[in-house]
Amino acid sequence: MEEIHKKILQRNRTNLVTDLNPSSLYDGLLEKGVFTQDMIDEIKSAGTRRDQARKLVQDLESRGSRAFPILLLCLEESGQHSLTELLQRGAPAVQIQPATPNQVDLPVVRPLPLSVCTDVEQQGKDTVPIYPIQKPSPTLSPSPEREYTITRPPGRIRRDSIQSYKMDASPCGHCLIINNVEFEPESQLSSRKGSNIDCDKLEKRFKALNFIVEVRTNLKQKQITHALSALSKKDHSQCDCCVVIMLSHGTEVSHNRFPGAVYGVDGQHVPVQRITNYLNGQHCPSLQGKPKLFFIQACGGDERDTGFEVSPGEFEPSIGGADDQTDAIPLSSSSDSLSMSDEVDARATLPTPSDILVSYSTFPGYVSWRDTQSGSWYVETLDQVLEENAATDDLVTMLMMVNHEVSQNSAKGLYKQMPGSFNFLRKLLHFQTHA
Repeated sequence: MEEIHKKILQRNRTNLVTDLNPSSLYDGLLEKGVFTQDMIDEIKSAGTRRDQARKLVQDLESRGSRAFPILLLCLEESGQHSLTELLQRGAPAVQIQPATPNQVDLPVVRPLPLSVCTDVEQQGKDTVPIYPIQKPSPTLSPSPEREYTITRPPGRIRRDSIQSYKMDASPCGHCLIINNVEFEPESQLSSRKGSNIDCDKLEKRFKALNFIVEVRTNLKQKQITHALSALSKKDHSQCDCCVVIMLSHGTEVSHNRFPGAVYGVDGQHVPVQRITNYLNGQHCPSLQGKPKLFFIQACGGDERDTGFEVSPGEFEPSIGGADDQTDAIPLSSSSDSLSMSDEVDARATLPTPSDILVSYSTFPGYVSWRDTQSGSWYVETLDQVLEENAATDDLVTMLMMVNHEVSQNSAKGLYKQMPGSFNFLRKLLHFQTHA
């Protein structure tokens, strides 16, 4: 960091420690490369908000020349405008310079749109070449938008031009299943009867798909993060894919990419966004360019979907019965199992690393149902669809099948469920099968 910027931080440290909300900056500082996830975790472990703010300011001084302008940007993005103005007083103008553009023959990766049912044909639109155009007159203020434009080559993008991920390594990759069933009394979370059935199905299924499967049961929050960290530190260079499956209760958290969080058995949660970060290209280089798949069996909120009327014959008779439960936080003193719910929030605002797919058992905001005898609707359907269709269909198509099948179920003859995915894969994904 420039010496003048260090002095500004030191001069205003008291105000920063008093007023700064560090938790609103973590995601931005992580995304923009100022801190790594381990560094963020260390700052969070400092203690109170003031302690975290003090350590964040101290650590910023050692994070390079762009740390100060990025701090200002993150403060603005998080609405802490008074602190931005405070740090800019008496300081030279600060501007973050745009990164040098790539050579003209390199593609720009663009994520697919967020949707519950992702259209396979849309995947052909994820890479477009970037061509430089004439720079504006020197009298104009330069900006990336004026200097460069993204244009498509002439001709229609065809579905048959979509490539497929390489998926022929043996083993294909690692699969980590975290199955939280028995929660500590202090967590005030109920046991998840039927989850072991889900776990057994998925363990057998992904072994059949030629994955090395590791099952971890009843993990606390820190044990979950340690398991994910250990997975990220494995050498995946000889593998083609990586899978993480979370079976637990869920909750709503603030985020900028993937909604929701899952609970450890101690009642402390881990955001889905943080779960995915362990395997992104920055933290796990040996998985760069390879598909990272996350399957989340947890509720999406306390809303209960009663569905809507459809024409006769459009749906098959629904299923579900008295043993249906939600993967849930107790929100009511009612003895009815419908008083239990998980929560997931639903905002995604920042660019997402490519080659990641997160499949949720339910739409953000709604509960996810689990039968104590046969397991969750989502996992039961996912397992069946993989068994019957993995030899012929790609993953996104199969997840649409899961969406359709689960949407026909009903709990207690009334409540519905709608799974969905955040899909940032760039290619088609076909699992290995022995068919």
